[in-house]
Amino acid sequence: MRGTASRGIMDTMSALKEKLRSDLSAAMKARDELRTRTLRMALTAVTTEEVSGKKARELSDDEIVKVLAREAKKRREAAEAFAQADRAEQAQAERDEGAVLDAYLPAQLSDEELAALVAAAITESGAEGPRAMGQVMKVVNPQVAGKAEGGRVAAEVKRQLTT
Repeated sequence: MRGTASRGIMDTMSALKEKLRSDLSAAMKARDELRTRTLRMALTAVTTEEVSGKKARELSDDEIVKVLAREAKKRREAAEAFAQADRAEQAQAERDEGAVLDAYLPAQLSDEELAALVAAAITESGAEGPRAMGQVMKVVNPQVAGKAEGGRVAAEVKRQLTT
């Protein structure tokens, strides 16, 4: 009976989560400490997200990408903080973990691609001036989800609305 129940859970598991688990297993077998540590951390973050809230649930691939993007951002910020504190070894460790996570994230938009999307969103929404930033963000955010950090998008929207 127990085997059937666990198989049912495996059937509903997202493809990305399954890939993270299989890659973790491969990293452990290869004794790759960096990948093992990073993938364990990523899976823990996914599990934490799944059990947060009133009811436990299985995350979709898109939701897992958001969790991984958040974890990658934490690594970049930590690397920056360590670098500013002249702790190069820790900064490099954080950058290395971020690189492992980046492999599971969609490719980031180039500055030119982001500028073109923002320009199209401004035209579509008919926005003018910095006060219309929220209206442009509503249009552009679904298009760039997971492909560009929110701060970077906001900076581009602000730049285009103020020129």
